[in-house]
Amino acid sequence: MAITHHDWHSTVSATDRYGTVRSIQEALPDGSMSTAMAIEQAAYTDSASRDDYTAACQAAIAASAPASVAAAAAGDASSAPGDTRIGPFSNCTPIADGVTSTVYRSADGATALKVITVHHPLPPHDPQREIRILRLLRPPCIPLLSTFRDQSHQQVLAFPYKPLTLDALLLSAAPHGVTLPRTHIKAIFADVVRALAHIHELGIIHRDVKPSAVLLDAPGGPAHLSDFGTAWHPTLSAAAEPAAAKILDIGTGPYRAPEVLFVNKAYGTEVDVWALGVMLAECVSTPARPPFESRAVSEDGNQLGLILSIFKTMGTPTPETWPEAREFQVSPFEMWTVFPQRSWREILPDVESDWLEMIESTVRFSKRATAKEVRPYATDLTSHEQYANTVQLLQYKCIE
Repeated sequence: MAITHHDWHSTVSATDRYGTVRSIQEALPDGSMSTAMAIEQAAYTDSASRDDYTAACQAAIAASAPASVAAAAAGDASSAPGDTRIGPFSNCTPIADGVTSTVYRSADGATALKVITVHHPLPPHDPQREIRILRLLRPPCIPLLSTFRDQSHQQVLAFPYKPLTLDALLLSAAPHGVTLPRTHIKAIFADVVRALAHIHELGIIHRDVKPSAVLLDAPGGPAHLSDFGTAWHPTLSAAAEPAAAKILDIGTGPYRAPEVLFVNKAYGTEVDVWALGVMLAECVSTPARPPFESRAVSEDGNQLGLILSIFKTMGTPTPETWPEAREFQVSPFEMWTVFPQRSWREILPDVESDWLEMIESTVRFSKRATAKEVRPYATDLTSHEQYANTVQLLQYKCIE
């Protein structure tokens, strides 16, 4: 029986809507997020039932996507809400896909279930190491509730379900040309910095810090650091990845640190600090976007494009500004166009000084602050009254 117009909206969570928007965006020829959001919003507003909403969104995907993608979107019954059983959890709904896993939400909305979909480790992914690392952590890292094997003998990791991600907030803000409220950014980054300080104290490198790895209870937090599938541990990872010979295929897009791009296999926790600062720069920019551009991983030259973007934005490094790079396998000092040095005040001229201090201390080639050193900035950053009504102006299209 279809849910009526009066009550069906309550069955569609923020994450459901965000996932639908992303599916529509991926199908659109121009990949426009604002267009995808408008299509989803119209379906959400005009549909008389959840079935109508789903059909409208699938029709939009089918109309925009290549034939093979459209057929999968319209006919893949396995991804329909409420028809999947995972161990003791019935009626689970898929909410996210990764390289090695699919994440589901339990029917009661309390649990997120990460189902490992590969049968062998795909370095740097290793679910057994991930489980062992998660058991060492404390909040604000996302807690591991339990692990088990499902009826297909796939490994499953159970976590508390969180309805939002920082990525979802940024994507909802960008089309409206506004930033997130400063009070929200302050609260979120205080939690993320505490989480990084904690794991770094244990010698753990997260290696994939990005907005989608920051889970939220609400737009203003609390925040929880997640996605430890590629994390490195000094003991648990030593056999597969010695400290001086770590895997370079880490990080995501514009959040990747430059030392990894120049084949420094002895990188450390500084790669997480760089990603932290890039995220902050994205959050305080208007509109919200990373300071660097990166092509999709599947595109040729994606690493070269990111290097060029970093150098154009910050200036080409020299042996004096990046002395550690003298030992890198690939030198950043040769065969590169020389771009002038730029301060973060020049890069982000409209951002307040206290935020710039934190960005400047983390997004730099040499002598980055540690997460422990960053903590005072994250807890003391100024909250400005002029942003108090930003939530009302934004209305968070994806998270109503």
